[in-house]
Amino acid sequence: MFNLKKIAAGVLAAATLISVAACGNGPDPAAGGSSASGQQGQTVEQIKKAGKIRIATFGDLPPYGYVKNDGTRAGYDVALGNQVAKDLGVKVEWVQVNADGRVDSLKSDKVDLVLANFTVTDERKQVVDFASPYMKVSIGVVSPDKAKITSADDLKGKDLAVTKGTTAETYFTQNYPDVNLQKFDSKTQQFQAFKDGRVAALADDNTYLYAWAKDNPGYTVGIKTLGDESTIAPAVKKGNKSLLDWMNNEIKTLTDDGFFEKAYESELAPSFTSDIKPEDVIIK
Repeated sequence: MFNLKKIAAGVLAAATLISVAACGNGPDPAAGGSSASGQQGQTVEQIKKAGKIRIATFGDLPPYGYVKNDGTRAGYDVALGNQVAKDLGVKVEWVQVNADGRVDSLKSDKVDLVLANFTVTDERKQVVDFASPYMKVSIGVVSPDKAKITSADDLKGKDLAVTKGTTAETYFTQNYPDVNLQKFDSKTQQFQAFKDGRVAALADDNTYLYAWAKDNPGYTVGIKTLGDESTIAPAVKKGNKSLLDWMNNEIKTLTDDGFFEKAYESELAPSFTSDIKPEDVIIK
């Protein structure tokens, strides 16, 4: 299973690497990528001509996107990115981002595609184009068993850890002004503060919290859902119709072929408790 020390070690290892991952099978850079040509980003044909697709993902979000000790990447989003590259006939150049860097990575042409547990929201639709979704998600809250939080009202006047640029940050800012938000740049920082006892609880995507709580005894996802159920989807630069259309077709093809069920079993199921079922996560 995963822990923060292993993730931190993996992120550090990835930061020292400069090679491009061939469909994700080898070590890769933690960040980088040259500017794409055109106002709307690289078209599918330009990506094929370049021989690579630049994909933004997380390095510290197991089991969705994380860096292993050897510097290679793994996780549900990474498996999808590898398949996308394979079907395009190109290599992957992984670009590591934090939550609040996902939109900018597209706007600044650092990447062609974002696969980073990216929740679809009306606000984000104004600045990026989302392809068809591939996963269900909601906001959840995890807390220590000895001081369990079971409702948002329990958090009033208390410190809550969130990552900058996430739907959890937005939700609590808009709906619970009496909660003291402690905002962090990365998942690693956020969870370290939580485990150190600097906050009463932590809010993030519930699917991620299920996996984290299983790997960390003594903590419980006391609030499993907050707000409306949302979806996770690939994102491309605003106006990149070529890649958007290709990704929409790709998601449909992969859904029909059972790719997401297989990826769930290999990447997610080992990290979830038995009460979490594929239909709780996968969109069919």
